[in-house]
Amino acid sequence: MQTVDYKVDADGVAIVTVDVKDKPMNVITPEFMEDIATVAEKIAGDDKVKGAVVTSGKTSFMAGADLKDLVATFDQRTDPAEVYRWCRQLQQAYRKLETCGKPVAAAINGTALGGGLELALACHYRVVGNSPKTKLGQPEVQIGLMPGAGGTQRLLRIMGIEAALRMNTEGKHFRPEEALEMGFVNEVVEPGKEVEAARAWVLRTEETDAPWDRKGFKVPGGAGLLNPRAVQTQTVGAALMQKMTNHNYPAPLAIMAATYEGSVLPMDTALDVESKYFTQLLMDPTSRNMTRTLFLNKGAADKLARRPAGPEKRLVTRLGVLGAGMMGAGIAYVSANAGMQVVLLDMSLDNAEKGKDYSRKLLQKSIDRGRMDADKAADILERITTTDSYADLAGCELVIEAVFEDAGIKADVTAKTEAVIAADAIFASNTSTLPITGLAKASKKPDQFIGIHFFSPVDKMPLVEVIVGKQTGDTAIAQALDYIQQIRKTPIVVNDSRGFYTSRVFGTYSKEGIMMLAEGVNPALIENVAKQAGMPVGPLAVTDEVSIELSYHVLKMTREGLGDKYVPTAADDVIVKFIEELGRKGKKNGKGFYDYPEGGEKHLWPGLRQLYPLAESQPTPDEVRKRLLYVQAIDSVRCMEEGVVTHPADADIGSIFGWGFPPYTGGTISFIETVGLAPFVAEADRLARQFGDRFVVPDNLRSMAAKGETFYQRADDDSKRSAA
Repeated sequence: MQTVDYKVDADGVAIVTVDVKDKPMNVITPEFMEDIATVAEKIAGDDKVKGAVVTSGKTSFMAGADLKDLVATFDQRTDPAEVYRWCRQLQQAYRKLETCGKPVAAAINGTALGGGLELALACHYRVVGNSPKTKLGQPEVQIGLMPGAGGTQRLLRIMGIEAALRMNTEGKHFRPEEALEMGFVNEVVEPGKEVEAARAWVLRTEETDAPWDRKGFKVPGGAGLLNPRAVQTQTVGAALMQKMTNHNYPAPLAIMAATYEGSVLPMDTALDVESKYFTQLLMDPTSRNMTRTLFLNKGAADKLARRPAGPEKRLVTRLGVLGAGMMGAGIAYVSANAGMQVVLLDMSLDNAEKGKDYSRKLLQKSIDRGRMDADKAADILERITTTDSYADLAGCELVIEAVFEDAGIKADVTAKTEAVIAADAIFASNTSTLPITGLAKASKKPDQFIGIHFFSPVDKMPLVEVIVGKQTGDTAIAQALDYIQQIRKTPIVVNDSRGFYTSRVFGTYSKEGIMMLAEGVNPALIENVAKQAGMPVGPLAVTDEVSIELSYHVLKMTREGLGDKYVPTAADDVIVKFIEELGRKGKKNGKGFYDYPEGGEKHLWPGLRQLYPLAESQPTPDEVRKRLLYVQAIDSVRCMEEGVVTHPADADIGSIFGWGFPPYTGGTISFIETVGLAPFVAEADRLARQFGDRFVVPDNLRSMAAKGETFYQRADDDSKRSAA
């Protein structure tokens, strides 16, 4: 056997050690599926074998299928019948183990997720080592899938319908002691003693099958069409799930259906039901989109896929942060939390201390919630040095400015910083809109000048956008990426332009919503459809949160920067009116497109109806949805055509993690590929005829649609040519 080592000890216990070669973690492969079925037959057919212990030859127990294989299943348009057979092969191999007629225990010596945990669930007893690094769970829902090797059916029979549904639809990871309390593991032992404990159980037990294979078994808590608790869980749960998913995510509802149907069926029939639902999900583009972007592409970005190969890795030990406002304070916190010494500089020491207070509050919150002890919090806080003197920046390998969005102010702090930092130190600007190439003119070392754009709040937002100016060198890019990896954020790398990628494309979303308002579209319709489409916040609400005043400021700067090239829109008039005439600046001001009453919930400002009377004919929700999503996707393609973004993965990651483009789409580029390039172009052409040139697709998209190409296919072809 290629993936399993099988040995029978002197007491007749078969020790089954899973070790998938050439993989850092055990994953499900065709060879493993064959081997585990063979193991089940060996255990059943050898009279000398009293029982078996299944464990791992690696530091973790087992994960599920290789995610690249799952994406390929969709991209290659694999026959659904073939997918169904593949799923049943693994399921039946596990079932053979479960029904081999002898006791089988799982010795879980590390993380067990997805198909790995399902292997353990197919055993009759589960022992896990109590390591803080060990995670147990069924996270398939996070990639648009469901457990497909018996996880829905065994968990409901172990834990009951309600608890199993919660575990499978939330996709959370659990620590060993939590798993014991929940009931899906039987014993927690000291790390390293898992096999010993599992073996002891095999030798003392009289159990030879699973409880659900015994006559008279009943699902804990009840099941069936007439069971009040089960019916209530299903009906209320289905309604809540519809509300949470807005019909955009099919996996949670498939999990509910498979769980409810399977709970009233014999185990083998129930497993077949699970396979059919799993096959439907795997053939749905949602799972391909979420797997490719949220895991494969994000994983590659986290490993610094865009880092130049030449420069040696250099960790930041001392970081300078210019500006102790909310953004600078957040950067200081995450950097100190990652182990760096941080110099937090502001115009006055008092302002710098106020910035440090941000870290104090976050650390105290962690202490209060039991996530951190006071000594560790004190150590982190001690790493932040506040100052109003540029001389204290000496020794910083990297300095990040987070001052007001004004080119003159930024030029001043650049010059003062470069006068004191080392010759090889890197200077970064946290600007969200001003071109890096222009800001770098204030630097004596433009090759060491780069953009590092954080998102607010820094401690919560996972993405960082690295902006490469025309003269930025590889050393600066490498240093920026190394630093981002240190603070455990996900980077994308883009080339310089006004608004870069994230701010620029995100702006099309808020602007489209404002333009619809100006046209007389019901503002409640705009906001509700946006959220139903999967955006976290409606375009009017998010403009309030970012602040209409900031939009006004950016508008003025953009007009000045572009001059005659600037193309005005109806949204500009709305923003100008709200600031210059109405003084409604947004959420911080207490009034914007919404009102924010003290002690009450925000609500759309009633005055919108007077300023922008409702048009007699209102668009359909589908039309509003298309306008909001298409305008973002089209501008993402423009960014690729202009060379601002060089890989579709960066566009997808940036759109989801940067401004909240719906995750089920996989991002702006995957959204286009899901619609299909040709149908997308045809619909965009219709929108352009009706609403204007912002919906005109770039030439490269039209050409690709005509040739039947896709963005990811082209990127893969380019990568292969480069490798050759």
